[in-house]
Amino acid sequence: MAIELSPEVLALLKEQAELIPAIAQDATTGEVLMLAYMNQESLAITIETGRATYWSRSRNELWEKGATSGHTQKVISIAIDCDGDALLFKVEQVGAACHTGDRTCFHREIALN
Repeated sequence: MAIELSPEVLALLKEQAELIPAIAQDATTGEVLMLAYMNQESLAITIETGRATYWSRSRNELWEKGATSGHTQKVISIAIDCDGDALLFKVEQVGAACHTGDRTCFHREIALN
């Protein structure tokens, strides 16, 4: 049996059938670690387990952060934006958040003119 979102959480989502951008932020430092996407099932699993579970657009499947790498995210809190179309996770990150091995996925700067 699949885990489902409560009617209260569903009511907060703008487009219930769409993928939702989810930002992972370090709960202690505030550092933005990564951006991933979620569907209803991955959000429900995350709420149920407290472990960040996302939807992989490239593999077209659910993936629990760190399931193979050991670089896990324990979810401390979840917030939804005012439009109901983006999520913010405050997490305890173990190891690197980026698949490249970097602490954050946002490690490449673009210079301003």
